[in-house]
Amino acid sequence: MNKKIFIGLLGVSLFANSFTADAARYFMQGDSKGSKTPYGDNLKVGNYAQTEDAKIYYEIYGKGDPILILHGGGVGSPYEMGNLIDELKKNHKVIVMSTRGHGRSEIGNSPMTYKQKADDAVAVLNSVGEKSVKILGFSDGAYTAYEIAVLYPERVNRIAAIGAGTLQAGFFGDSMSLEDLAKFDSEFINEQKKIRPEPERWQEFCTNYIKFWHNMSVCEETFGEIKCPVLLVVGDEDDHAPIITVLQAHQMIENSRLCVVPKAWHSAFIDNYKVTSDAIFSFINSDLKNLTPSKKVAYNDK
Repeated sequence: MNKKIFIGLLGVSLFANSFTADAARYFMQGDSKGSKTPYGDNLKVGNYAQTEDAKIYYEIYGKGDPILILHGGGVGSPYEMGNLIDELKKNHKVIVMSTRGHGRSEIGNSPMTYKQKADDAVAVLNSVGEKSVKILGFSDGAYTAYEIAVLYPERVNRIAAIGAGTLQAGFFGDSMSLEDLAKFDSEFINEQKKIRPEPERWQEFCTNYIKFWHNMSVCEETFGEIKCPVLLVVGDEDDHAPIITVLQAHQMIENSRLCVVPKAWHSAFIDNYKVTSDAIFSFINSDLKNLTPSKKVAYNDK
């Protein structure tokens, strides 16, 4: 399997610490410390929003200004963002959504598009009665947040986007198999099979998902339409949303600011939690009127 396909859409880290989470695990977690709350599989607070062709699973935590969490794709899961959610739920109403085809959410039968992903998220917001939210999205989740901001600008207060810049079709490969994924983390795959409503369709979803990403292009047509404040976060070693692509997005988004996280890969919030979380929490908690854009400085090509 092409490593870029395998790792780039997952939203997980290969770096390990010396702790193990007891409640759940994210893909290739190793010994990294995770949250004690099994986000994405906590039926005590779980519920479903019905879309045209699928039930979308979500959980609610905390009270305060609402924030929607959108995890990474492929074998991404809400639990991968657990440490961030742990902090956010202290002062916010946190809406933790399992995106279509992930965890306890159904796959549906309609073709995969970012409009579909945005519509799913809005269905969840309608289900919980929230008209406008802050959004924290990672990788696939960040691209979904961009699409929500374009199609439903009134529903988005601001976006904190991790690992999501401009994207050209063909950047990612075109195949992904469960058999290969299980070679890297069979425990995660087996755990997920138990909670998925349609485990027999998981390979079908993987096939369609990677073809969708292989053909995906995200450019100024999207970024130029985003009007809400955006924080772009990228690891300096991210080879799936390389810094240059995030810089390009930064130049295209009218009201944006940028955080480059040192010694961090695609999952910057795991590899360097302190820098990433400080930037995100400062942005999330700022008064909206103070979120003025960073100055767009032209490239010095003379």
